[in-house]
This record gives sequence, C-alpha cells and structure tokens, in this order.
Amino acid sequence: MSLDEIRTEIDKIDKELVSLLKARMNCSIKVAEIKKAEGLPIYHPGREQAILDKVCDMGGEFGSYISAIYREIMGVSKEAQQVEITPAGDLAGRIVNAKDGIKENVTVACQGVAGAFGNIAAKNLHKTGNIKYYDTFEEVFEAVERDEAVYGVVPVENSNAGSVMEVYDLILKYRFYIVSAAELAVNENLLGLPSAKLTDIKTVYSHPQALAQSDEFIKGHGITPIQYPNTAMAAKYVSELGDKSVAAVGSALAGSLYGLEVIAPDIQSVKHNCTRFITISKQLIIPDEANKVSVVFSVPHSVGALNRVLNRFCVNGLNLTKIESRAARNGNFDYVFYLDFAGTLNDRKTIALISSLADELPDFTFLGNYREEAIKE
Repeated sequence: MSLDEIRTEIDKIDKELVSLLKARMNCSIKVAEIKKAEGLPIYHPGREQAILDKVCDMGGEFGSYISAIYREIMGVSKEAQQVEITPAGDLAGRIVNAKDGIKENVTVACQGVAGAFGNIAAKNLHKTGNIKYYDTFEEVFEAVERDEAVYGVVPVENSNAGSVMEVYDLILKYRFYIVSAAELAVNENLLGLPSAKLTDIKTVYSHPQALAQSDEFIKGHGITPIQYPNTAMAAKYVSELGDKSVAAVGSALAGSLYGLEVIAPDIQSVKHNCTRFITISKQLIIPDEANKVSVVFSVPHSVGALNRVLNRFCVNGLNLTKIESRAARNGNFDYVFYLDFAGTLNDRKTIALISSLADELPDFTFLGNYREEAIKE
C-alpha cells in the first residue's frame, strides 16, 4: 500500500473510532446519572484496573500502548461524569458557599519591620489593615493560627531568585487558604549612612533573596554579603550600627525610615524584578474577580501518575502557571506538589475537576481561588 492509501485507511478507522467514543461517552453520562441518584462515588479504582488489564491482554503486542490510551479515555470519562454530578460533596459545597469579600480594618501579620517589601505588599493588599510585624515567616502563620491576625502576607517567589522555599513548606504545613495575591515590582537599593560612599562599603546585610537578586552588583564591587532575616530589619541594623563601611540592600522606603541614604539605586541583576506575595487566611474567600487557583496534592507511586494528573488540566483547557515539588517529610521519600493555574471556580467544569482530584488523590488540599494583581513599590 502507498502512503496515501494507508492515510485513507487511517481516516476511515478514525471515523469509526470517533463514533464509538461518542457512544462510550454517552454510556459514561448514563453511569453518572445512576451514581448521582444512588450516591455512589465517581472513582472506582478496581473497575478501572480491571478494564486496563483486559485491554492490555486483548491488545497483544500493542497492549501497553492501548492500555495507555484507555487510561486517557477513562480519565476524560470521569471528568464528564463529575461535571454531571457536581456540585456535590464537601469541597464543592465549601466552594459554592465561600465568602466573596476580604474583611477591612483587621489585623494583618507581616514578617519584618516597617519599610520591608512585605510591608509594602501588605499595605497595598489590605489598605485599611492594621499591620503587625513578626520576626519570622512561621510566626506569621502562627499568628493566623492563633487568631492574633485575621490575615498574613508572605512572599512566595521572585522573578529573579526563584521560590521562597521556607514559605512553600509552611503553606504545606498549615494548609491555610490563599485569598489574594500581588506581584510587586521590587527595586533593590544599596542603603548606607549619610556620610558613606560606594567605595566605603565592605559588608552588606539583607534577606537571602535580596542578596541573590543583587549578587552581580555585590560581587562586582567586592562587597561581602551577610544574610539577615529581612531587608528592612537589615536597614534598621545598619542604622543602629553606625559604621559607614556597612550597608543594607532594601527599599528606598526602608532607607528613609531608618535614616539611611540610597548609595546606589536599582542594583538588582534583572531590572524587571518582581516578587509575588500572597495573603493567607483561615477562612475561604473567593472574590467575584478571582483569576487564579492554587492546590496541593500528592500522587500514588505508579508509572505516569503525575503526568495523568497534569494532563487533566490540559483536557479542561486550564493553563498551569506554577508547579513546585516539596518533600512530604514522612520518611518515605514521598513528594507533595504545589500547583497554580489560571481560572475561576465560577466555571462548573473547573469545580468538577477539583472535586474529582480531591476524591481520587491520596492527599489533596484546595488552597483557594483568588485575584492576583500587580502593584508598584
């Protein structure tokens, strides 16, 4: 047979396959109607595995390939069934009944001191909030846990230096909701005593992320970097130290608050330098203008498990914007995945996907559907 003849044969087979797949999907919807009426779960792992084993045997030399195709068929069938049944279950109920407005005039926890980039982000995200400062990121989470603060604002990643791993670990530990987010344009400045010049500076203090963002400038001028818990705290320390050979990296606001001057502006290696901050809350809030969803999950130890989960977002037309893997810390070399995707849970199909994953995966937490905005320092 010629290539054209083979392609003609493939087109004929595809036409038959599509007709059969449509018939199979119609059967799946009928199954969903029965499950909904009888309160049965969508996910039936024993039934799925039996089908996979059967088609693998029937497929002969192509058994493994046909089995892989059937995994996808059953995956999209479950999505269709879930849409038919949703809203149902505890998670879908919480999503549908979520509040839609962030409280005003409440305490907002923030790491560091006045003048830190976290302070700037917090004031932009919570304009009427009473900002309360804590020494560490975990103390911010603890403050929300103990109801000392209604919300907490923490950084999660920088466009130059990458993810703030400590914060991701805390997100996984506490599993609070994310109710808002902001991308803050960050301009790092070398801050020193009013009498200091660039040639005087031998040592610089700042948060590890700020030092990483400015490492080309720091190394280029032979300055020794020293890590400090927070950029504004570093500025405060340099001011109190009173040594003109010591500087800090931080915001211009921090410099003005603690009597320092900008010795060198915009020293970050990448000029388009942004840090993403989130607001954490014990209460689920989903604003009408929400445009991003965050979830945490683990997958079973089976071939292609993660790929199959991620492919389901593709099937639903959802754009993944972030995926981060972190050790589960259970002693078994297990991993947990943090994932962001663009979307809104006003879409029934997206609620169906979230509900389906919550039912199927060994560990799944819906972290929130929130609005992310861009702000300037």
